[in-house]
Amino acid sequence: MLNKKEWMDAALSAREQAYAPYSGYKVGAALLGKSGKIYLGFNIENAAYSATICAERAAFAAALTQGEREFEGIAIAGGKAQAESNVPPCGVCRQVMAEFCGPDFLVIWGNEEHREQHPLSELLPFSFSNKNLEE
Repeated sequence: MLNKKEWMDAALSAREQAYAPYSGYKVGAALLGKSGKIYLGFNIENAAYSATICAERAAFAAALTQGEREFEGIAIAGGKAQAESNVPPCGVCRQVMAEFCGPDFLVIWGNEEHREQHPLSELLPFSFSNKNLEE
């Protein structure tokens, strides 16, 4: 598996490409596929905030368009300044992760100095899934 520093560095690098002219809150994500390939994503703001795309979902979209369907984990770096990069993924992104990943999917967030990591099951213990759609 990729070392966590390189993984976080990839998320921090993706963060630099973020389009956040309204809030200044930039987020980068580095999604690790089971193939070993890293898929980058960054947030893309819109004047109509509801049209904003989160970095994590952008990374999943990039991976899915390349045919990747199984994932190991994701590293996330976000905030108004690099030092403020210790923020977890939003609820919508957690739900998207639950759609494609199991409970052991690793979620890491932070910056060069500090990282926090948790399995998805701790971040979204009662996710809505296809099992909820069964009769």
